[in-house]
Amino acid sequence: MFTVSQTSRAWFIDRARQAREERLEQKERERSAVIIQAIVRGFLCRRRLHRDLRRETDEFFNTDDSGSSKRSALCIFKIARKLLFIYKTKEDNERLEKLCRSILSSMDAENEPKVWYVSLALSKDLTLLWIKQIKNILWYCCELLEQLKPEILQDSRLITLHLTMLVTFTDTSTWKILRGKGESFRPALNHICANIMGHLNQRGFYSVLQVLLTRGLARPRPCLSTGTLTATFSLALRPVVAAQFSDNLMRPFVIHIMSVPALMTHLSTVAPERLSVLESHDMLRKFIVFLRDSDRCRDACESLEGCRTLCLMGNILHLGSLNPKVLEEETDGFVSLLTQMLCYCQKYVSQKKSNLTHWHPVLGWFSQSVDYGLNESMYLITKQLQFLWGVPLIRIFFSDILSKKLLEHPEPAPAQPSSPQNVLPVKMPGLLKRAFQKSASVRNILRPVGGRRVDSTEVQKVCSICVLYQTSLATLTQIRLQILTGLTYLDDLLPKLWAFICELGPHGGLKLFLECLNNDTGESKQLLAMLMLFCDCSRHLITILDDIEVYEEQISFKLEELVTISSFLNSFVFKMIWDGIVENAKGETLELFQSVHGWLMVLYERDCRRRFAPEDHWLRKDLKPWVLFQELDKDRRRAQLILQHIPHVVPHKNRVLLFRNMVTKEKEKLGLVETSSASPHVTHITIRRSRMLEDGYEQLRQLSQHAMKGVIRVKFVNDLGVDEAGIDQDGVFKEFLEEIIKRVFDPALNLFKTTSGDERLYPSPTSYIHENYLQLFEFVGKMLGKAVYEGIVVDVPFASFFLSQMLGHHHSIFYSSVDELPSLDSEFYKNLTSIKRYDGDIADLGLTLSYDEDVMGQLVCHELVPGGKTIPVTNENKISYIHLMAHFRMHTQIKNQTAALISGFRSIIKPEWIRMFSTPELQRLISGDNAEIDLEDLKKHTVYYGGFHGSHRVIIWLWDILASDFTPDERAMFLKFVTSCSRPPLLGFAYLKPPFSIRCVEVSDDQDTGDTLGSVLRGFFTIRKREPGGRLPTSSTCFNLLKLPNYSKKSVLREKLRYAISMNTGFELS
Repeated sequence: MFTVSQTSRAWFIDRARQAREERLEQKERERSAVIIQAIVRGFLCRRRLHRDLRRETDEFFNTDDSGSSKRSALCIFKIARKLLFIYKTKEDNERLEKLCRSILSSMDAENEPKVWYVSLALSKDLTLLWIKQIKNILWYCCELLEQLKPEILQDSRLITLHLTMLVTFTDTSTWKILRGKGESFRPALNHICANIMGHLNQRGFYSVLQVLLTRGLARPRPCLSTGTLTATFSLALRPVVAAQFSDNLMRPFVIHIMSVPALMTHLSTVAPERLSVLESHDMLRKFIVFLRDSDRCRDACESLEGCRTLCLMGNILHLGSLNPKVLEEETDGFVSLLTQMLCYCQKYVSQKKSNLTHWHPVLGWFSQSVDYGLNESMYLITKQLQFLWGVPLIRIFFSDILSKKLLEHPEPAPAQPSSPQNVLPVKMPGLLKRAFQKSASVRNILRPVGGRRVDSTEVQKVCSICVLYQTSLATLTQIRLQILTGLTYLDDLLPKLWAFICELGPHGGLKLFLECLNNDTGESKQLLAMLMLFCDCSRHLITILDDIEVYEEQISFKLEELVTISSFLNSFVFKMIWDGIVENAKGETLELFQSVHGWLMVLYERDCRRRFAPEDHWLRKDLKPWVLFQELDKDRRRAQLILQHIPHVVPHKNRVLLFRNMVTKEKEKLGLVETSSASPHVTHITIRRSRMLEDGYEQLRQLSQHAMKGVIRVKFVNDLGVDEAGIDQDGVFKEFLEEIIKRVFDPALNLFKTTSGDERLYPSPTSYIHENYLQLFEFVGKMLGKAVYEGIVVDVPFASFFLSQMLGHHHSIFYSSVDELPSLDSEFYKNLTSIKRYDGDIADLGLTLSYDEDVMGQLVCHELVPGGKTIPVTNENKISYIHLMAHFRMHTQIKNQTAALISGFRSIIKPEWIRMFSTPELQRLISGDNAEIDLEDLKKHTVYYGGFHGSHRVIIWLWDILASDFTPDERAMFLKFVTSCSRPPLLGFAYLKPPFSIRCVEVSDDQDTGDTLGSVLRGFFTIRKREPGGRLPTSSTCFNLLKLPNYSKKSVLREKLRYAISMNTGFELS
C-alpha cells in the first residue's frame, strides 16, 4: 500500500507542475503576441506616417515646382522638419535636393523678409530649432558630397548644389537680410555661422572636403570645374580665417587640405585667384610657423603617413615658389620643416620594408597600400618637389655663399712645399699649362685656409641647408639624379661651397672633418652632411661633363682645384680606413665614406684616362709598403680595405709584387709548385703547327680550372706529322701561348677589331659569324688569364673602354660611356659632342633614337630604345641620345662577347686581384711596362751561353750598340725580336721567365745542335771556325734567347742586328 500511495503522490505533483508550466507558457505566448502586435502596429503606423509625410513633402515640392507664389520661410522650415524626421539617405536624396533648391531659392528673393529662410534665425521661438535644422541639412549635404563622383555629369550638378548650400550658410556675406537696417543683426548671425562651422568641423567637415578634392583632382584629367574648386577651397579656408588661424583649425587644414595631391598646381591653373587669397592671408608664413614646431610637424606626418606627406611637402614648396620674399625671411623655419618631413618619409619607408613591396616612383620600394589616385598624380607631385632644387630656391637658400665673390686677380706662385701631393709638376704638357695659366688669371685657386668659426650663425645656416638636401637625396631615391642635376646647375655654387669648406676651422678642411668623425655631436653631423653633399654633387657634375668641359673650358672647377680636392679626399678616405673608422661603419658613417670615396674614385679614374694631377699625386708617403704587407700577412682588416677601396695609394710596383705573391700563394695552395716531396700534375697536349688555334682550342677548353692554372707541356707536330725536337720547360708553352694570342687577336680573323685611331683591340661586333663564337671568346679569356697568371707579357694593346669592362667599372653608377667613347672612335665622339653643343633645333638634323650600321654589305637599323627609329632626337632628349649611342657602341653591340671573355679570364685571375689596378695599369700587367727599356737592368739579368760572357768583345759591342746607336723604338724592336714583346716586364728583367739569354752560334739554325765543349771554347777565346759575316742574328722567343754569331767587327754586328730586328727574322724553336 505504501508504494502505491507514494506513486500516486508523485503522479499528482507531476501533473500539477505540468499544468503550471502550461499556464505560464500560455501567458508568455499571449504577452509575446501583444508585443508582436504592438511592434507590427507601430511599424505599420510609422510606415503610414512616413508615407504620409513623404507624400506631403512631395506635394509641397511639386506645388513649388509648378511656379506658384514663393513659399514662406516658415513653410519651408516646417516641411524640412518633416523630411528630416523621416530622412533616409537612399530614399530621400531627391527630396533633400528639392529642399536645398527651395531654401536657396528663398534666399534669392528680393525684399521679402518672410520668404528668406535665414529670417527664422531671428525668431525668438524658432532660433534654436532653426540652427539645429540647418546643421542637420548641411551635414546631410556633406555626407552626399562624400559619396558623389565628380566625373559623372549628374553627380557634378549635385555637388554644385550641396557646395552652394555650404557656402551660403557658413558665411553671412550673401544674406540679404543684413542689408540696410539689418546690419545690426550681423554680429549675432556671424556668431550663428561660426556655430554651424564648428558643428561641421566636429563631425569631419575637412575629411569630406579632402575626399571631394582628391576624387576630383587626383586623376589623369581633373574633373572639378573652376566654380567647384573655388567653392571647395573657400569652404576649407573659411573656418581657419574665422578662427583667426588657431592651431586647432590649422591642423585639419594642413592634414586634410594641403595634403591633397598637387592641389596648388590645380589652383594655379584652374582657380589662380584662390592663391592670391592665400597670399593675402600670408598663409605660407603661417604654415611655416605652425609646422616648424617638431611636435606639430611629427603629428601631421604621422597622420598622413609617407606618401601623403610628400603631397603636403609638394604643395608647400609650390606655395613657397610663389612667395620668395617670405622664404627669404623664413628660410630657417622652412628648411627645418622640410627636413623634418623628409626624415619622417625616410623613417617611414625603412619601417615599411618587407618582402611584399610595391614600387613608388619617388620613394622607391616598400610595403604600401596601392593608391591609384596618388599614382595618377605622382607626375605633378614630382614637378612640385622639383621646386626644392630649382634655381630660384637654391639662390635663396645659398644666398650667403653665392653672394661672395671669389678673388679675381692672379695669384703669385706659391713656394714649393715639401709634399708633392697638392702641387703641380714643374714640367707639364702644353695644354695643361695653358689651361692652368688661363684659370689662374680668372680667379685664385681655392685651397684650405681656415679662419671661420664653425659655431657661427652663417655656418649653422649653410649646414642646415646641406642637411636638407642630403636628406632629400637619401629619401627621394628614385629622383636622386634630378636633385643632383638641379644642385649642379649653377656653375659657381660648388666652387663657392668648396671655398666655404676651405675656410672652416682654424686651419681649414681636412683636420676639422677628421675631428668630426670622432665626435658624435649634432654640429659634427651637420658639417659631415655638408661634406657629403659637396662630394655627391661634385661627383655627379664631373661624371656628366665631357673632357672638353673639364680640361679646356674648366667648368665649375679649375684643374688645380681638382688636384687640391683630390688630395683632401685621398687623405680623408685613407684616414677613415687606417684609423679603423670604416671597419665597423654603418648608417651615416658608412654613407659618408661611400660619398667621399665615390667622388675620389671618379677623380682618380678621370686622371687615369687623362692626366691632370702631378706624378705620384695619389700615393701616400706616410704608408710604407712593407708595413702594409705585414698587416696583410696578419689578415688585418684595414690593410685589406686599403687594397679594396684605394689601392692607388700604394706604388704600382708594390701592387704588382703583391699580385705575383697572391698568384704564388694560390699555386702553393693548389699544389702547383715543385717541392722536395711532390711534383705538380702536368697536362700534356700535342699541337699541330698548321692547326695551332684549332688544336689548342679543342684540347684546352675542356680542361678544369685547376688544370688550366697548373703546368701545361706542349709538343709540336710539324707539317709532315713528325714531332719537333725540343723539351718544353715552359719555353715551348710560352711560344704556343704567344702564337695562340697572336692569331686570335689578328683582326683578319674577325674575333677582334681595332679602333679607328690608335688601333687598339676590342671584340668585333660581327664576330657572331664564327661558329661557337662565345666559346671561342671564353677560350681567349682563359689564354689571356693564363698569360697574366704565369707572368708572360704579351703584346696585345686593348682599347681603354674594353679594359674598363674587364675591371667591372661599367657596373658602377658613376660610369659614363661617353667619357670612354674616344678610346673607341675619336671622330664619332666629336660628332656626338657637337650634337650636345648644337645651339639650334636638333630636330632639324632628322636624327632618331636608332643607329644604322653597314653589316657585311647590308644596312641594319639598331633601335637604341624600343620603337627608337620612330622617335626623333630633340633638344630635350639629345643628352639621352648621346649616352644611349655611346652605350650601344661600346656595350650593347659586344655584350655577349665581352661577358664570355671576362668569364674565361676570371676563371684564371680572381676579380679582386686585378681590382688593385687602374685601366692603364691592367694594360701594363698584360703587356709589360711602357717605360723605356732599362739596359743596365737587362744587362744585369742576362745569362750567357756558348762561350759568351759579360766581358766578351761581341757582348760589349752589343750593349754599346743598344745604348748608343739604337733609338728607343729600335731597342723596343730588339726586345720584341728576342722575347716577342716590345715592353719590359713590370717588375724588371729579374722577373722575365725564362731569363734573357745570349748564346754564341757558329752555324745556321737548322744545323745548330746546341753547345759543345769545342764551340764553347772557340766562343770564349773568339776563335772562329769561319767568318759569320753572312749570317743574321736569330732568336728563340720561347726561351727569350738571342743567338748571336761571333762577328769580327762592331759595324757588322750593328748592321746585321738592325736588319734582323726590322725584318723580324728569328722566332724559331731551338
